[in-house]
Amino acid sequence: MTKADVALASFRNGFTCSAAVFSAFSDDLGLDEQTARKIACGFGAGISRTGNICGAVSGAILVIGLRYGKGTPGDENATEKTRALTRKFIKEFTARQGSVNRTALLGYNLNDPVEYQKARASGLFTTKCFECVRDAAGILEEIL
Repeated sequence: MTKADVALASFRNGFTCSAAVFSAFSDDLGLDEQTARKIACGFGAGISRTGNICGAVSGAILVIGLRYGKGTPGDENATEKTRALTRKFIKEFTARQGSVNRTALLGYNLNDPVEYQKARASGLFTTKCFECVRDAAGILEEIL
């Protein structure tokens, strides 16, 4: 089973998009799934429906940071590697999806209750969001 399959199964089971992507890589990162889901939970739905970066993208960036990020003072190589991989991820995700911004991806402001209900009724959370989760995890598998 691919990481994209694992992420989609988690998302289908009701976890946020960010938690689904991040937890799909939890074993590789030395975390249990539950802890990974908790860490990433607030990033889902464009950072808790604020219209910002897509949660699937946030989850992916958390994976990159935990795997390669700077953990000790002076380790500038880790910072540069993390930034380079993050840029590469964002470039590929944008090429596939058109943006990394949740509002741009869905066409709705999820912070507005009326627009949130319209987005839910349109089925985007089970179409576009599934695509974003699948692509985020798949791109990570390719670049890591």
